[in-house]
Parts: sequence; structure tokens; C-alpha cells
Amino acid sequence: MSYIRAEIILPQELLELIQEYAGGQYLYIPKKADNRKVWGENTDSKYKVRLRDAEIYSKYKNGTSASDLAEEYFLSLKSIQRIILKEKNIKAIEVTQYI
Repeated sequence: MSYIRAEIILPQELLELIQEYAGGQYLYIPKKADNRKVWGENTDSKYKVRLRDAEIYSKYKNGTSASDLAEEYFLSLKSIQRIILKEKNIKAIEVTQYI
């Protein structure tokens, strides 16, 4: 992450006030909450994880053990168990929507 020199973007009176509190320090100024993006919004990461999880559940349903899936996907056994439970609940919700 690069930084921008404060004297370039801040008004002089604000810069002087900040210097009183943190002169010479590096500061991180977070974005406003309403400007933050949700994880995966800028990329297709969320979609890829969703596909991976569906694939894991499918393999589990077809007989692959959770420990084998953990090795194959480089995840902990607990993570695989969470994915299986989550996917199972998603499938149950999908089925009940059609009833």
C-alpha cells in the first residue's frame, strides 16, 4: 500500500492539528463504513469459494471422506466439516422452497 503526503491533500490547519497529536507518525485512516466494500465484491473470489464448497459437498456425498477432502483442498478437518454442514443446510433450504 502506498501513502500520500498529508501536506498535499490536507488543509494546512488540519495538518497542523494532526501534527500536534501524531507528528512524524504513520497513520492509517480507515474508510467510512458506508464506503467499505463487502469481501469478494471486487473479484470473483466469493464465487470461486462457493463453487469449491459445492464441489466439496458433492464429493462428500459421493463417498469421499472428510479427512481426504481436507488433504485434497489443503483445509483443516474442522473447515471441511463446517463446509459440509453449511452446504447440507443450503440444500435443505432449497428443497423446502419447492414444497
